[in-house]
Amino acid sequence: MNPARLKENIEQFNQIHIDVARNATDDFNLFHDHLQWSRIFQNPFHGPIVLGFQIESLIENKIFQHRQTHSENVFIQKHNLNFSNYQFSFANAIKPDQHIVIDIRKTKISGDKNNPTLSNRVTVKSDNKLSLIGFKKETCQPLFLPDADLSHLPEDLADYADRSILEFHSSGAVKSFFLKRKYMNISNAKNFLCGSRVEQRLFFDELKNYYQFPEIFPCAFISCALLENFLIKNLDFERSPMVYGSHKISVNRRLLSELKSNDQLHILIYLQTGSDSKKNSQIYECYGLLYNNAILFRALVELIPLEVILKTTKNAV
Repeated sequence: MNPARLKENIEQFNQIHIDVARNATDDFNLFHDHLQWSRIFQNPFHGPIVLGFQIESLIENKIFQHRQTHSENVFIQKHNLNFSNYQFSFANAIKPDQHIVIDIRKTKISGDKNNPTLSNRVTVKSDNKLSLIGFKKETCQPLFLPDADLSHLPEDLADYADRSILEFHSSGAVKSFFLKRKYMNISNAKNFLCGSRVEQRLFFDELKNYYQFPEIFPCAFISCALLENFLIKNLDFERSPMVYGSHKISVNRRLLSELKSNDQLHILIYLQTGSDSKKNSQIYECYGLLYNNAILFRALVELIPLEVILKTTKNAV
């Protein structure tokens, strides 16, 4: 490997970056708190850890720069690749002050000329250990939850209180969604970018009257929605915490470009029946809805109980 290239790809999160990112997205998970991480029973990380969405925001920016360098944005616009898709599996936690190396593989184009897919493989290592692996793809249609049917939702979710439980029929079954309401605030977006070690002027420049929310920022509120849902269900955050196993996210880039400051974002989360029994994990469908219930993002988020990871690690030793 070229030493110069390696030096250019080295990143590092400090505790201040974690604090800024979690405050910008109301993420109160004890895993990220430098004073309260020790309250987690048998916490194997022995200190605070970086937010999953914080890492993904940094990856988003690296690929954004890659697209610009190789003029791939022209190809994306020409073929109306309006959906940005992220699929990542988490292998190891990233801690403050660790050296992080993000490797973005050469872009591959697949599919026919009328419906192409732009794809990049991504790996993240911290202190030479694999922390995250996956890909980012640009497509005409969402890769994840493409057939989501939310037609039975109320017409105006703003009529319902924050933290409401919404029940409706879908595909012959009754689904119960937890509703979390957030607001697209530019100041929070800037802070989240700073916490993710991303230059905010790439997205917000008041002197040029340029305002563009980044892709991962609205998705990062999924953590807050999940945590508040667990509060209502009386989850013990100290003795029964969960960590991310994987993220599968599709973002509608066209709707993202129309977002304005203080726009309402209605986040709906739903626990899939059965989830993944083989891995003892829970898989949540997560949707970010705008006006007229337009779907800004859709995601499949896998959560794994910490006790399962501890047992797996113990058996592997």
